[in-house]
Amino acid sequence: MADGIEVIAQGLQFPEGPVALRDGSVLVVEIRGRTIRRVAPDRTVTLVADCGGGPNGAAIGPDGALYVCNNGGASYRPGQVLSAGPAADYTGGSIQRVDLATGRVATLYDSHEGTRLSAPNDLVFDREGGFYFTDMGKKHPTHRMHGALYYARPDGSEIRQLAYHLQQPNGVALSPDGRTVYVAETDTARLWAFDVAGPGEIRRQSGPAPHGGRLVCGLAGYQGFDSMAVDARGNICVATLTTGHITVIAPGGEVLRQVKVPDTHVTNICFGGPDLRTAYMTFAGRGELASMPWPEGGLALNFNA
Repeated sequence: MADGIEVIAQGLQFPEGPVALRDGSVLVVEIRGRTIRRVAPDRTVTLVADCGGGPNGAAIGPDGALYVCNNGGASYRPGQVLSAGPAADYTGGSIQRVDLATGRVATLYDSHEGTRLSAPNDLVFDREGGFYFTDMGKKHPTHRMHGALYYARPDGSEIRQLAYHLQQPNGVALSPDGRTVYVAETDTARLWAFDVAGPGEIRRQSGPAPHGGRLVCGLAGYQGFDSMAVDARGNICVATLTTGHITVIAPGGEVLRQVKVPDTHVTNICFGGPDLRTAYMTFAGRGELASMPWPEGGLALNFNA
């Protein structure tokens, strides 16, 4: 077990999408609770917004608003953490904009070229102010939809699909130079890379992968990748399900280390605090937001609030 893990919020309903703000507070989504919460430095937890559906990944955009991937909501069996299928009121997923001052929630995108988004999961903004996001593909009792990687503008003017036939694409992140976008697949525990040709443009690789990605790393055994963050050295830190780790992967694919955490359903990690040397992690099984010192500084995101 890693030393220094400190629980700073409890009683959360499937926490995900932590966002460390400049004032020391941390925003966190509750997938099952359908809300955005703010955890203040004094550990007071307050409601920011009610998003409905299933808010998942989140990120601050160039206008200081919070942008949210909403998976549309899910059903859950008693005693199980992960979803069993769509919620009874599921109609599709969406990308939402949340005004942090008022809590107002607006839907930016719910479809692409006439097809409903299925289950948007995570997003990351590039330097130009657009964002990459994953659509995991909704899990149904008897089948699962393919997932995809998209790029969109925060003003609602453009959405484009970049890669399809991904298997449960979950976390998404950019390299420090912005020239690589990483995508983590959950069930396969594979980390893929796509070379960026320009804002919202990727170079597809020739090879067996139907989506044109470049395989960075895959884990052995029964493990799963969730969401992730990149450190200042360019290493990719991926929340790893079932075994309960943060897996740190070099850009070349080497697994540098696995940091053990006290929850088999650690869903995400972000960096904050002085020099970005504090890792904030969401524990879905325990319903907690936790922090711990991190040996390397995190990569500063392109936008914050």
